[in-house]
Amino acid sequence: MTIEVSNTERQELEKIVAKRSNSHSQVVRSRIILLSDEGFGARKVSKMLGVSRDTVQRWRKRWTDSKAKNVRERLEDAPRPGAPATYTPEQICAIVALACELPIESGRPITHWTQEELAFEVIKRGIAKKISPRAKARFLNEANLQPHRVRGWLTPKQDENFDEKCLDICDTYKKAIKRNENGEKTIDEMT
Repeated sequence: MTIEVSNTERQELEKIVAKRSNSHSQVVRSRIILLSDEGFGARKVSKMLGVSRDTVQRWRKRWTDSKAKNVRERLEDAPRPGAPATYTPEQICAIVALACELPIESGRPITHWTQEELAFEVIKRGIAKKISPRAKARFLNEANLQPHRVRGWLTPKQDENFDEKCLDICDTYKKAIKRNENGEKTIDEMT
């Protein structure tokens, strides 16, 4: 297979080879095309570059078959097959937002989300028809959320006697200050 490269294409390929910030794969592909244009066969090019003969033949064929005008586009990887995304970005955002809500706001008598409860609520709200535990975990991990750990000072359990206890603690501190002013020592573990 003969490859013909125009002067402008040759200059662009040589720039790719010379520039250190280009990826190794781009440089190797450029060298394959340049050496092929100089008349070297696939075996010789593969030995010169330390790549397989199949690689040389694949890139020579892609170069000649490509309809792209841009040299860099002609050297890009081919699109890889794969399944389409199962969840849209809007669904992912809705799932993450749901995990940030308190379960009680959704009418659930629980203190924190579990994987099962979160999945049930996602389906109930119509965010998704079904969702696997792994998908939920991946979304929450990417958002750095751990809804099962949403306890502590940020979201404390409501204490019925909180106001009374708070007043007692504040009164104790006020008395400690007065005692200190009168010369009395108060042993206290203030944090």
